[in-house]
Amino acid sequence: MEQLTGLWWRLVKLGFRLLYNELAFTYDAVSAVVSLGEWRSWQRAALNFLPPLSAPVLELAHGTGNLQLDLHAAGIRSIALDLSPYMTRIAARKLCRARAPVRLIQARAEQLPFRAEAFSAAISTFPTAFILAPETLREVHRVLQPSGRLIIVPSAILTGKGTAQRAIELAYRLTGQRRGAPPNLHERFNAAGFQLSFAEVPAERSVAQVVIAEKRLG
Repeated sequence: MEQLTGLWWRLVKLGFRLLYNELAFTYDAVSAVVSLGEWRSWQRAALNFLPPLSAPVLELAHGTGNLQLDLHAAGIRSIALDLSPYMTRIAARKLCRARAPVRLIQARAEQLPFRAEAFSAAISTFPTAFILAPETLREVHRVLQPSGRLIIVPSAILTGKGTAQRAIELAYRLTGQRRGAPPNLHERFNAAGFQLSFAEVPAERSVAQVVIAEKRLG
């Protein structure tokens, strides 16, 4: 049984790696299906918690570039990074078609290539485990201005009770996406110099969950 469980989680890990890389061209379609069309609402939920902006916004793991389009439409200057060259190419094409600035960098969040206090806020929607790494949190803290915010949308809950919702929730559980936050979440952010709070943003058939980490002064 342990061998089967181990095989299953290796397959899940492989599936996600392919989705973020060689199969990145399917990402928007897959996201729409597994959210019953709510995915873009979940991403935009992060925008509700931006602080007053005096510097650009940094997006971590920009994926196919949808949130970059939203930031541009809102008149917000932004820079984004992603480790996947496949995602970067897709996002760049999408931004070019929209005649939006292409400010994309292929880099690791654990080693941000930016000066200290360069950003008013950082946003990451549906990131992988890198977002909670101590190195990531320290780097984000370094590049944020005083009272800057790291805004994360880690998950969302479908609120309907139909067959489709139940099937999708089961799929989330089977792929490890309903494990919940680690028990030491507050300690991780506190150690990196953040004050943590949480919010929920309702959509038509779901609720997006938002984590707001504000850089402490001093």
